[in-house]
Amino acid sequence: MEINLISDTVTRPTAGMLATMMAAKVGDDVFKNDPTVNALEEKVAKYFGMEAALFFPSGTMANQTAIKLHTQPGEQLICDKYAHVFNYEGGGVSFNSGVSCRLVDGHRGMMTAEQVEASINPPDFYHSPLTSLVCIENTTNKGGGACWDFTELQKIRKICDEYHLKYHLDGARLWNALVAKKEDPKSYGALFDTISVCFSKGMGCPVGSVLVGDSETIAKALRVRKVLGGGMRQAGFLAAAGIYAMDHHIDRLADDHKKAAEIGKVLSKLDFIKKVEPIETNIIIFELDESQMSSPDFLKKLEENQITIIGMGQGKLRIVTHLDYTDAMHDHFLTILKKIG
Repeated sequence: MEINLISDTVTRPTAGMLATMMAAKVGDDVFKNDPTVNALEEKVAKYFGMEAALFFPSGTMANQTAIKLHTQPGEQLICDKYAHVFNYEGGGVSFNSGVSCRLVDGHRGMMTAEQVEASINPPDFYHSPLTSLVCIENTTNKGGGACWDFTELQKIRKICDEYHLKYHLDGARLWNALVAKKEDPKSYGALFDTISVCFSKGMGCPVGSVLVGDSETIAKALRVRKVLGGGMRQAGFLAAAGIYAMDHHIDRLADDHKKAAEIGKVLSKLDFIKKVEPIETNIIIFELDESQMSSPDFLKKLEENQITIIGMGQGKLRIVTHLDYTDAMHDHFLTILKKIG
């Protein structure tokens, strides 16, 4: 039994999703004539209570487009040191927008309003970059799937308004946070200038992300997407998967969260495990006691049992539960972990 837990991006479309994709009505989305893409964009915009949305081939491109829209070259955005836009988007902040990142030393990828305010450069001090944007990631990847406190997000919004900053949410796994904390997506739509959401992570789709915002911003985003090469033609086959996922795969994320918590419980009882980060959603980050078992040895033992997880560097390992991780796989994995222990 092969078990792949390196990410929630490894899933395959379900039978129902595939059938929906193959039955999709399509057109040329570069001309905005694909009815299924248009339907997905309308659905996501309505879900967050925002005016408009735009379909992208990747979350990175959606985030990079938002940053480009909200900044000018030479300016600076504020984000946590764990932020995806800084760590995992290939330096796109500087490459695409000519912008630098002011990194905040937050907690598990989450910073406070006070930290954000302290990181803002004086707007009349022309020797330092002009601060123009605050980027949030929810849930936090490097933070172990941690969910932000919504009250803190509201406090940061007030700081943004006071200092005339734009506010972007990298919501690649926002679906997970909404389910875990039973939150209203429209509350997020009312708070942020732009939000990106990913369909190829916990939602089980093969490709795609969507950027939402007001109509004027999304109209500008269309031009940036073109420049970045993100225009696709009969993309409705992919958008259909997103529509199916919103109808069928949001509530089931609770199953991934439950399995992750159960894995964490077993890990915490093993003698060679040094630390397991708090688990709120579908990501488990943990560290080994290298004096008892090295990371390569542990990974090798798992591989011998056809189980794959991923190393994050600095002695940290990561497990991500997902749609294709079945109950049978889960029981088998827990058994193997206990045997290794």
